Amino acid sequence: MAKEGEHSTFHAKDYVDPPPAPLFDASELKKWSFYRALIAEFIATLLFLYITVLTVIGYKSQADTSTDSCAGVGILGIAWAFGGMIFVLVYCTAGISGGHINPAVTFGLLLARKVSLVRAIAYMVAQSLGAICGVGLVKAFQSSYYNRYGGGANTLADGYSSGTGLGAEIIGTFVLVYTVFSATDPKRKARDSHVPVLAPLPIGFTVFMVHLATIPITGTGINPARSIGAAVIFNNDKAWDDHWIFWVGPMVGAAIAAFYHQFILRAGAVKALGSFRSQTHV
Repeated sequence: MAKEGEHSTFHAKDYVDPPPAPLFDASELKKWSFYRALIAEFIATLLFLYITVLTVIGYKSQADTSTDSCAGVGILGIAWAFGGMIFVLVYCTAGISGGHINPAVTFGLLLARKVSLVRAIAYMVAQSLGAICGVGLVKAFQSSYYNRYGGGANTLADGYSSGTGLGAEIIGTFVLVYTVFSATDPKRKARDSHVPVLAPLPIGFTVFMVHLATIPITGTGINPARSIGAAVIFNNDKAWDDHWIFWVGPMVGAAIAAFYHQFILRAGAVKALGSFRSQTHV
């Protein structure tokens, strides 16, 4: 206990939470940085779909023409392709656009007031268009194999119900978006100097792990841009039959992750309630 006459020293928190982004900020439309971020999201998602879907098509063609059961990269290699590309692209674009490369991530950050509604909608459009163009390049380069091996489209595997597929997408996206919030938390950045440098690593590794778990169920979406890009270019009835799962699941998972991190782990609900109570007693 402090002696009489001595005052305990109050230490202010060693980090600063950025102010909430405005819900609608039309001024962003006048800034070059906004359009630069859109270009970054478009190109990053294009490259992401190009490399990953090309890996999927290449693996299926090798496995189909070879008698070796271990031919090609296998599911493990496909998971590494997705996780590795996310690691690389988040690292490259984080300082420009935030490195979302996923409408579900953007949606989660919108709910947490990390981005404005204008930016969120523009990001989602850029990501979806980038994904479509990326898969279009795959079809152009692998035209002989593209349609034969499913075009890299996400579909619900035989033997699984829509509810199971939806649940897998919700949980998988929850893990991803929860990791994004944790890896970019300003509280951790202030106390662990290595966090800003390594933030893309846990995000990419999470994508890898989720793919290992859910490829057998849905082919792993957890990214609506990835799913719609492949569906638009492949344009097969099977690709569209359960396509809603790859939008509803990731968006629900992202919303749950945003709520969990902001209001449970960061005690946003408790702080808001405490602020309300203090105002009522003024």
